[in-house]
Amino acid sequence: MVTRNRIRLTGLLRRSPRLARASLLVAAFAVAPPPDAALPNTPALAAKALTETHAELDAAIARWTPKSTPAPRDVVLYALYEQRLYRLLARDTKLADATVPALPAGLRAITRDLLVAHRELYRLTPPLPTRATIKVGPAAPASSLLSDYREAQRRFHVPWNVLASVNFVETKFGKLRNASASGAQGPMQFMPGTWAAYGLGGNVHDAHDAILGAAHYLHASGAPRNMRRALHAYNPSPAYVDAVLRYARRMPALFYELYNWQVFLKTAHGERRVTGPR
Repeated sequence: MVTRNRIRLTGLLRRSPRLARASLLVAAFAVAPPPDAALPNTPALAAKALTETHAELDAAIARWTPKSTPAPRDVVLYALYEQRLYRLLARDTKLADATVPALPAGLRAITRDLLVAHRELYRLTPPLPTRATIKVGPAAPASSLLSDYREAQRRFHVPWNVLASVNFVETKFGKLRNASASGAQGPMQFMPGTWAAYGLGGNVHDAHDAILGAAHYLHASGAPRNMRRALHAYNPSPAYVDAVLRYARRMPALFYELYNWQVFLKTAHGERRVTGPR
């Protein structure tokens, strides 16, 4: 947390404490930001925070080895701060409209896709009841998931990044363990009848089996020749299809970042995070 003492040590206290505190939002995070770190509230600071957090997260991911182990704390914390920045921009369109043009070109394009995808899915998601029981747990190891996606791609010719995007959209790579309101189950959220037809006799709650089942179903529904039609069979919503394809476009570069994003719930009283560091 940026404290008044920290501000005094920088020599910035001669300026207003509020301005000094804002200026340090990113600079203070030479160590990864804590889970409740303050978020910027101006376009310039938001652009700076997102650019620098993205770079720091990439560097932390490069140091994370092997990827079969849980992510180090700095990866988790940078990923959470990045996710919170994107969620801020997704709900504050005025701030986003002024922030995105200030980003470097590559990050600008990524950000536009992520914001559109988030907004599309958010509109589709009904708020949970206040007393809803939420089941969560850790995702399967990142290296195992990548191996499963690629096995499914070899077997059913569905691109691995599309499978990863479905897994991300449906359950944040298996972190969310609830059945859906309609009864869909497992990390890829299968309805029981669909799983019986396409699950290859596997366990719907097992990541490997669920990913293979999803590839089987998407292939039978038209993938890879007509990916939009296949995804529409998976969830008959054009907004869902568009969101999955936007994430899929970014997944090869962002897999390890998105893998470390947390589960936020939409409730009648606002958003609530139910996984990740406290």
